[in-house]
Amino acid sequence: MLSPNRLEASPGIAVAPGRAECGAFPRTAGAAPRISLPFVLILLALTPRADSSWWYIGALGARVICDNIPGLVNKQRQLCQRYPDIMQSVGEGAKEWIRECQYQFRHHRWNCSTLDRDHTVFGRVMLRSSREAAFVYAISSAGVVYAITRACSQGELKACGCDPLKRGRAKDERGEFDWGGCSDNINYGIRFAKAFVDAKEKKVKDARALMNLHNNRCGRMAVKRFLKLECKCHGVSGSCTLRTCWLAMSDFRKTGDYLRRKYNGAIQVIMNQDGTGFTVANKNFRKPTKTDLVYFENSPDYCVMDKSAGSLGTAGRVCNKISRGTDGCEVMCCGRGYDTTRVTRVTKCECKFHWCCAVRCKECEDTVDVHTCKAPKRAEWLDQT
Repeated sequence: MLSPNRLEASPGIAVAPGRAECGAFPRTAGAAPRISLPFVLILLALTPRADSSWWYIGALGARVICDNIPGLVNKQRQLCQRYPDIMQSVGEGAKEWIRECQYQFRHHRWNCSTLDRDHTVFGRVMLRSSREAAFVYAISSAGVVYAITRACSQGELKACGCDPLKRGRAKDERGEFDWGGCSDNINYGIRFAKAFVDAKEKKVKDARALMNLHNNRCGRMAVKRFLKLECKCHGVSGSCTLRTCWLAMSDFRKTGDYLRRKYNGAIQVIMNQDGTGFTVANKNFRKPTKTDLVYFENSPDYCVMDKSAGSLGTAGRVCNKISRGTDGCEVMCCGRGYDTTRVTRVTKCECKFHWCCAVRCKECEDTVDVHTCKAPKRAEWLDQT
């Protein structure tokens, strides 16, 4: 059987600061049984899961009741019951990373759409082990780290606060400084996210789980990648002879942008012969590194509604008539053409500042053309449903 490394029983167990875990492929202790390649392919084909996900916590808002959250495994439910305040942060973080996902893919055929009142959140599109699934698992894991770490620093959680290790004196390229203020406790956020998010994948132990675990790790470490040192100067006339510094997370948009670049360069992989890790699917491409997202299956084209693939299609999507990019009508509409509607918009204009202290604007009307993708011909649509 595939046997990824086990998680610590509690998120409170110390982890060495700066420990890089992204992309450390799971290993088994001792000799692993040999698994033939045909068996691995059958295993991969038989392991898709369209069940409920912890992602649904974001839809519950302040109504997080651990026993009522569908899709949690026992360890996740135990953590939820033990740390209800952290679950509130996880829920808020879920809303944030879903918004970021939708921002990153706003100009693409697949636009990170969610389904209302669906416990799987994204529907059947996550069944396929595609690069879209790789991105969603990475950014969702990153979102948990970011939300918990932020809540720790803001004093909203009982279990954590500012980073207790950032005390005394330290040194950077500008010289020595004193740790002060409130450094973001990123290591606690990573520990809890690893314990909570990975719990389901550790329980299943199949090929897809190994893919999810790898991408989860990359998401967690992406947040840590953008920690920045912020300082306050002390001295005569701001001479900065003394500095007090702290570590702070960057805006989550940086993490989103980074993971989007990783999505663009994601590496297609297959299971290795003994079923303990990955090897590159195309020998002409480089092997995946510690920071690469990995996936098994090619993506559908997302052009038409396909219930089996979870594709919503692009009919009715707004497109850019003059763009040659992914938001252009030719690409977005998959060659089906587009409809043009003339609409009148009301916007704020000629804004002026009035003492004190108000900004007053006029309302201006302008007429613009809005282009939306045509629906496929009925026969074509029926072939996909």
